[in-house]
Amino acid sequence: MPEISRFFGIVIKMQPNDHLPPHFHAQYGGSVARVAIDSGALLGGRLPPRIVGFLAEWASLHRDELKQNWQRLRKGLPPLRIAPLE
Repeated sequence: MPEISRFFGIVIKMQPNDHLPPHFHAQYGGSVARVAIDSGALLGGRLPPRIVGFLAEWASLHRDELKQNWQRLRKGLPPLRIAPLE
C-alpha cells in the first residue's frame, strides 16, 4: 500500500482499487484506522483521540489532494505525496 504522507509518527497510506467510500489508512504505533476523505470520520479501527484530531485537521487541509490521489489510484496511476501537518 503506497505511503502518501507521514507526520507526528502517523503514516498515511492509500490502497489501489480500495472499496468505497473514498478513504485513507492511518497507522500510529500499533493502531490502524480507515478515515473517510469527505468527512474525516473514522470508518473502522482505533486511534488515540489526539491522533484523530491531527488526522481531521490534515484531511481538511488536503481534501482535494486526497480525492485526486483516490482517483489516480483507481486509474492505476501512482499517488502523489501530500505535505505533512506541521
